[in-house]
Amino acid sequence: MVHAIERSRSLGSTLPELRAKCWLFIMLGIALLSLGFLGFANLFAATVLSVFYIGVLMSVAGIAQVVHAFNIQGWRSFAFWLLSGFAYAIAGIAAFHNPLLAASAYTLVLAITLIAAGILRFWVGLQSRRHLAWGWVAFSGVVTLLAGLVILFGRPLNTLATPGAILAIDLTMQGATLLAFGFGLKSSALSWM
Repeated sequence: MVHAIERSRSLGSTLPELRAKCWLFIMLGIALLSLGFLGFANLFAATVLSVFYIGVLMSVAGIAQVVHAFNIQGWRSFAFWLLSGFAYAIAGIAAFHNPLLAASAYTLVLAITLIAAGILRFWVGLQSRRHLAWGWVAFSGVVTLLAGLVILFGRPLNTLATPGAILAIDLTMQGATLLAFGFGLKSSALSWM
């Protein structure tokens, strides 16, 4: 009997199949690296693209919440779902009408999030002093906190560059990782021959 859902296979059992398709990882890595470099070449365009992407996600999520709200009209939380959906959809649409304002808001939220995460990570590191790597956790918290403060106090000048730089960094890192993985698969395939 054939099951619709196959059990997940281990990497060892799929390695020959992955080796045969190493060129897919390499091609995707090249494409993402290229997009990352394009993002670095024009941070403003990358920022606008990232704002539009977030705007689309928020608009779709808002519409889904409004539809969901009308499907649960009998609940007391109907109004909450409806208002939440409208707020999300309006924020998503606003990103298209004023991407610079949206980029500024996203940059502010990013800064606050990094500051909060840095403080929490530093605190967790201090609370874990009896563990071997507690210092690295605390250090990571300090670096994250400092990144958030740099972004916060760099506003509004960095508003046009920060979201685009983050997108460019992410694309570049993904591309480099996929290239390394693809070439690693290729070299291990050659060593097995």
